[in-house]
Amino acid sequence: MTANVWLWILAGFLAAIFLGTGLLKLTRTREEIVAAGLTWAEDYSEPALRALGWAELLGAVGLVVPPLVGLGILTPVAATCLAVLSAGAIVVHVRRREFLPDVVRSLALVVMCVIVAVYRFGSEAF
Repeated sequence: MTANVWLWILAGFLAAIFLGTGLLKLTRTREEIVAAGLTWAEDYSEPALRALGWAELLGAVGLVVPPLVGLGILTPVAATCLAVLSAGAIVVHVRRREFLPDVVRSLALVVMCVIVAVYRFGSEAF
């Protein structure tokens, strides 16, 4: 498989993750999110959770849709933004001492987003 194919697979995987987490934050109340095990949400207001949900949803769309409509430069921008968002999640989890699996999961998301961003800005740009 070519690098382009692997990058599409990785972008699709990331888009699915961020779409799911974004929709969760947009469709559930803060109490439901906390009850689902995402206890970090108790530190944030409902509007803040909605803003995070929209950021994740838009980032997910930005990973996949722009190259399909001729705006491929937006894909690495979206990947970069999602990497920054996930880095912020690492800070939140470290402050709350939620190391395993939360910090590790967020770190994995950062790494995957950075891979997409670096390659789509560089040698595998659209």
